[in-house]
Amino acid sequence: MEAFLVSTGIIAAGEIGDKTQLLALLLAARFRRPLPIVLGILVATVANHLLAGLVGTWITTFLGADVLRWVVGISFIAMAAWVMVPDKMDDEETRLPSRFGAFGATALAFFLAEMGDKTQLATVALAARFGDLFQVVCGTTLGMMIADVPAVFLGDRAANRIPMQLVHGVAAAMFAVIGLLALFNVGQVF
Repeated sequence: MEAFLVSTGIIAAGEIGDKTQLLALLLAARFRRPLPIVLGILVATVANHLLAGLVGTWITTFLGADVLRWVVGISFIAMAAWVMVPDKMDDEETRLPSRFGAFGATALAFFLAEMGDKTQLATVALAARFGDLFQVVCGTTLGMMIADVPAVFLGDRAANRIPMQLVHGVAAAMFAVIGLLALFNVGQVF
């Protein structure tokens, strides 16, 4: 259960202000069909995070316990720094393929936007840290949904009221604490 709860909390906090949350706002404004957008986010997130989780668990088969502990710890500390850098949408990312409809455009755009994103890399590190693919993917997916679904339904009204700097600071602190715990081998042993 620890892997699920930690994964949910880290991704939910880290996703606030992320480019995929901005993408959710853009999709909501463009299509004005919340249900297909939410389902597209869910499908894209499960697919993307399952791939990331598989990479994370695969990495554990090649690295020894000490090397893995250092890689995961340093990765989480790097995520703590990265989460403090605000995301911006590129022009290319705002061109949505409307011929696929709200669901298809959302699923495709979200899957591609998550490639190499901090939440995808955090999923790799969480899967390597906890070794429980199912709990990590469920947790990271729930974390994405917690952050992105309100953006679809509430739009700019909610985004303008959230203290982004505080949320990013909390997320960075969570990443840093988990990184330090991994480095000092506190909690779960690899």
